Amino acid sequence: MKQLALVFVGGGIGSVIRFGLSRYLDSFKTGIPYGTFAANILGSLLIGIILGMALKNDTLSPNTVLFLATGFCGGFTTFSTFAYENHVFLKTGDFMSFAVYTIASFVVGFAMVFLGMWLVKIF
Repeated sequence: MKQLALVFVGGGIGSVIRFGLSRYLDSFKTGIPYGTFAANILGSLLIGIILGMALKNDTLSPNTVLFLATGFCGGFTTFSTFAYENHVFLKTGDFMSFAVYTIASFVVGFAMVFLGMWLVKIF
């Protein structure tokens, strides 16, 4: 039960922060979803750091990892919104934005996970 509560609270906090970030960064003029991109990239960096710390020397307890990685990062990042935004790009015929957004999200997202883990390793 405690683990469910940790994921629930962490996910709620992450979701609220993502909502605020999207409200602040999204461009309604151009339709570019900067908020989702930023949340997914920052979340990828954070999960790399969190899991890197957990693997490096057990500095984080399993419950802390559950709260931060599964809860917070799970609520903060969003694949479903990313998929919907790409659907909108395709539906409106904006193939260039679709390609750039999709490729950048995957490439930069993976790079941030690796960067986060590497930063923990060297420090």
